[in-house]
Amino acid sequence: MAAHTENEITVPAPFDTVWDITNDLTGWTDLFSEYADVEILSRDGDRVTFRLTMHPDEQGRVWSWVSERTADRDNRTVNAHRVETGPFVFMDIRWEYEEVPDGTLMRWAQDFAMKPGAPLDDAGMAAMIDRNSRTQMALISDRIAEQKDRAA
Repeated sequence: MAAHTENEITVPAPFDTVWDITNDLTGWTDLFSEYADVEILSRDGDRVTFRLTMHPDEQGRVWSWVSERTADRDNRTVNAHRVETGPFVFMDIRWEYEEVPDGTLMRWAQDFAMKPGAPLDDAGMAAMIDRNSRTQMALISDRIAEQKDRAA
């Protein structure tokens, strides 16, 4: 079995601004509230392998994993997957960007399956990812709008 989530938000900024900010992995600790550290492990053109480390959870556990991300600016997409899968059988993520009258529509789709014995099953993780994606997307939209306003 596999699970799927999909969330989107319109960021009130032009595509180039949204693309540049959301694909600057070294800035993710300022963009996302959940990430404590981003370590770039390797770069090969538009492909980046990196380690993400989250802030401690309610039980004091720190989650960390390695992902690989390939950005395709011409097609306005980013495809990523976890290299270190942790509690997942697999985790594939696709980000899509589309210019719309009010700014840039940013869509995140995640396909994954949980390992037996993981802290959550597929449905539980899908619910958590949906909640968290909406929270992080709203935060990112606000932070990009703030940066855009400061630059104006």
